[in-house]
Amino acid sequence: MADNMQRGSDQLSAHRDDEAKREIQGRLKAGHPTRAEEWADPEPAADDDPEITVGQLPVPGTSDREELADEALRSDLARHLGRHSFPADRRALERSLLDEHAPEPLVETVRELPGGRARYGNVQEVMVALGRKPQA
Repeated sequence: MADNMQRGSDQLSAHRDDEAKREIQGRLKAGHPTRAEEWADPEPAADDDPEITVGQLPVPGTSDREELADEALRSDLARHLGRHSFPADRRALERSLLDEHAPEPLVETVRELPGGRARYGNVQEVMVALGRKPQA
């Protein structure tokens, strides 16, 4: 009975699932289509297709560089700290960033936080303490 059970939303059998993984491995390693049938290859991008942007897109209507820098900082802090890091003081946040192998400029920014007994409950509070604009 267990052999007939589906795994999550997977519609393939275990054997077909493994076969599909092997098929995609060739394409990933080769860096180009590996099928002999030309009809099975994806269509290349057209000249008038929009460029794909890598990285963070600006918020519509926002042209202020400082706001974009604040948003990038907030995003980096949230990505490297996560919810598990809070509540914490400056030293604990610095340790968390170092443990996560965060970029040195981000660690330096956290070192600018007031020391002492100040504790931060989330990234928003860190942004306010740094004198940066919190998320709207």
